[in-house]
Amino acid sequence: MRAITIGQVVDSRHPGFAEGDFVHGTFGVQEFALSDGTGIYKVHPEEGRSLAAYLGVLGMTGMTAYFGLLGVGRLAAGDVVLVSGAAGAVGSAAGQIARIKGAHVIGIAGGPKETRMLVDRLGFSAAIDYKRDDFLDQLRDRTPPRYVDVFFDNVGGDILNLVLTRLARGARVVISGAISQYDNADAVVGPSHYLTLLYRSASMAGVAVPAFADRYPEVVAQMSHWLADGQLTSIEDTVHGDIETFPATLRRLFTGKNTGKLVLELEHQA
Repeated sequence: MRAITIGQVVDSRHPGFAEGDFVHGTFGVQEFALSDGTGIYKVHPEEGRSLAAYLGVLGMTGMTAYFGLLGVGRLAAGDVVLVSGAAGAVGSAAGQIARIKGAHVIGIAGGPKETRMLVDRLGFSAAIDYKRDDFLDQLRDRTPPRYVDVFFDNVGGDILNLVLTRLARGARVVISGAISQYDNADAVVGPSHYLTLLYRSASMAGVAVPAFADRYPEVVAQMSHWLADGQLTSIEDTVHGDIETFPATLRRLFTGKNTGKLVLELEHQA
């Protein structure tokens, strides 16, 4: 099964990689992998920084948040930004980047612990608990009278549909994911309020991170700087186990049990 991984080189005949190097690549769900070096790059972990950060805010997660907001979402200082799945890996990074860039950030998450984290730890302006029965009332109360300029969506389904009713004129909806639909055994639920895009002159587009590949080094350097000076926090949820632990760990994504980047760290194999 495909999976993005940080591994350590145990043996190498490749001139660009030596035994002991930490490397990033799509190695899959396995204990060992053989590679010719294609699509692999070295990771140089800094003191006090976890390897998991290179799968999260300094990896594809961070790239998705950054390019989704600044590329597709055309974020500007002063924008009202709403992030769904805000306690997850991409959402927590997106909300923090928006805050760093001077936006008014509102996060949607499930449960009081998660919503408190968004405001108290990550600096969001406000948070909405989607697990409460009054979700729509919270949405109306938390979004200012001028509505939402950028909606960064990781959830899809009913939440996307309801948020479309709160778009400002010229709003940008960034489709980063749709976790509510990936495990849906029935027909995928799409937005019935899509006509809001018409009368609000708004747009909706997905973020395809590979289109920005030439800018990865620049953005990793920027994100590393924000991490170092405390503007950005890496939120990680690390499970320790073996390959057999993977299915149960993956299921956590679909039940909302993880906070931040969900990582399975394999126990050392002799």
